[in-house]
Amino acid sequence: MKKLLQALGWILAAPFRLLFWLAALPFRLAGRLLAWLFRPVVERMKGGKIYKFFNDRPEDRPALDALNSAVDNPYQILDHLDAIRKHLLRAVLGLVLGVVVSFSFAEPFLAFLAAPVGGLGKLQAISVTEEIGVFMRVALLAGIALASPLIAFEVWLFTAPGLMPKARLKGLLAIPAALVFFVSGAAFAYYVMMPVALPFLLNFLGIEARPTAANYFTFSTGLMFWIGVAFEFPLIIYALSSMGIVKPKMLLDHWRIAIVLIAILSAAITPTVDPVNMALVMLPMSLLYLLSILASWIANRKNG
Repeated sequence: MKKLLQALGWILAAPFRLLFWLAALPFRLAGRLLAWLFRPVVERMKGGKIYKFFNDRPEDRPALDALNSAVDNPYQILDHLDAIRKHLLRAVLGLVLGVVVSFSFAEPFLAFLAAPVGGLGKLQAISVTEEIGVFMRVALLAGIALASPLIAFEVWLFTAPGLMPKARLKGLLAIPAALVFFVSGAAFAYYVMMPVALPFLLNFLGIEARPTAANYFTFSTGLMFWIGVAFEFPLIIYALSSMGIVKPKMLLDHWRIAIVLIAILSAAITPTVDPVNMALVMLPMSLLYLLSILASWIANRKNG
């Protein structure tokens, strides 16, 4: 029976493996072509700072020995504090720059966010400072979103010297991957969920509602953020599987519990109580769970 279930799982996963292989094929061919073209350049770079940074292995010693060494030589701690200060300063400067840039397009971005409800003209303000508050809130959120890749890169730069070369490279590649997953989730919330949910919410009893600007933008940005975070699940599972914490068999065995948890999470995220909008959240999250099983299988296969 166990072999039959394993064979059935292999058959069910075969289309996903084929799609993943086809999707990765152009990148593999491009990588081999680039490796062949830039082989002389890579040979010259060997011994350079960048090459050493990605290939040097950290000193492997027990944590207690490292702690004793830090106590005996406190200047090591000062070096780490100085590194933290530099990375933190660059991250803050990037955040300030992102917020400054976001102020220049905050108004068009507000109009873009208000499109599902019919535009800014369909909203109202009931306090004197509400419009300024909404403008500042959206500009700050957009600035944080713009600066988030740089902040993540600075965190990676600080932690990378303590990682093994393979984990170092995976951590760097995870930054754009996380950005793609998050943007995909936010786009799904904006283009799929909101056009369906808003008419239901605003005409629930047949009474035309006109939401306030603060209420609407809090709702729309919150929904896009949480759906974007939910779309990060396959990447998180891949990282946990790479560390050996999660196994694909465990995910397959507990799929019923996962569906129940997805239903609860969908009910919490969904802005409405009707099953249609809840299903709009459950369906992609269930597919993401299947994608997470595939990601876990790929990570464990590489580790094996």
